Amino acid sequence: MARISTGSVQRMMGNKLAAVAASLALVLGACSSGGDDAAPPPPTVTVAQPVVQELVDWDEYVGRFEAVREVDVRPRATGYLSSAKFTDGQYVRKGQLLFTVDPRPARAALAQARAQLAQAEANLANARTELARSETLAAARAASQEELESRNAAVRSGEAQVAAARSLVRARELDVGFTRITAPISGRISERRVDPGNTVTADQTILTTIVSTNPLHFKFRGSEALLLKYQREGSGTVKGTQVRVRLPDETEFLHTGKLDFIDNAIDAGAGTIQARAVIPNPDGFLKAGMTGNLRLEASTPYQAMLVPDVAIVSDGARRVVYVVGKDGTVAARPVQTGPLSKGLRVIRSGLKPKESVIISGVQRARPGQKVTPKAGKIEAQDGADGEVADTPPASAVALPVGQ
Repeated sequence: MARISTGSVQRMMGNKLAAVAASLALVLGACSSGGDDAAPPPPTVTVAQPVVQELVDWDEYVGRFEAVREVDVRPRATGYLSSAKFTDGQYVRKGQLLFTVDPRPARAALAQARAQLAQAEANLANARTELARSETLAAARAASQEELESRNAAVRSGEAQVAAARSLVRARELDVGFTRITAPISGRISERRVDPGNTVTADQTILTTIVSTNPLHFKFRGSEALLLKYQREGSGTVKGTQVRVRLPDETEFLHTGKLDFIDNAIDAGAGTIQARAVIPNPDGFLKAGMTGNLRLEASTPYQAMLVPDVAIVSDGARRVVYVVGKDGTVAARPVQTGPLSKGLRVIRSGLKPKESVIISGVQRARPGQKVTPKAGKIEAQDGADGEVADTPPASAVALPVGQ
């Protein structure tokens, strides 16, 4: 068996340690010589200047459509209902025949009144003839003054009887006319509540109901705090202020109108005040009783700065946007935000119009660090949900309420 001397073992271990030391030296040298080249470049972000345009703020309310005019149709004559001349739910015009009441009793009464008039006219003619004869005799001193005065009294009484008979004839003619029940307004008629053959009572029985369809009223209630804000800012409380309405199944505010009434007192119990707008409805699509959301012009036109909502970062209770300086350094700008307008957020204060705002890549930016800015563009989103500010109308009437 061969033996290895102590000196040989020591020489072998020394060679291995020298090899390991040389390898470590090479690794450390490579790391020290290539460190600067491996540093990551600044992150790339997209920047753009805020959009500046004239806007008007809108407040939103829930309300209900109501007819401008609603009439319960009642008969003016008592009797049997003989016919109905309309189809339930149809659109009727003012003056259109709706029902008829049996006219025979009214016509008989009219004939009697005309006969009484004829009798009164005959009596008057006879009294005038007697007066003329008495005047002739009185001129010849063949009739007394008392007889002449009596004939004059008879003539005056006959004239009064004729006038009364004529008034009675006109009243009976009205009764005959009242047997024809016509539409008092134009609008959509409801179903008939009384069928022909039933007895109706003048001014009591409700036959049907008619509601006007164009325009409609939209009634809603607002808080006392908002009313005070409108009055101080001079907006939202003037007759003619523009409004927009959206139905429950609609995504956009398609129906436009104008404010036309604000109540004269605050409801003490609810702390609200009632207001009303007029909404055109030429095609009759809107119906009384429908609900909707109304947006009321809540400010005068103002110049606003807008940025995408994703460009705003929450920093505790603050809202900040990141801007990039000329040297590429990121800085945080605390801002006061306003409403949305077509997907863009209004910036009330804290930002300058010419600053470059990071609109994409916000998560890669840190205040005080450098970034590589890339030019982008801020674009509005037509029809975006949550829109509560918009460009002002082309014209808005501003008349004090009540004028």
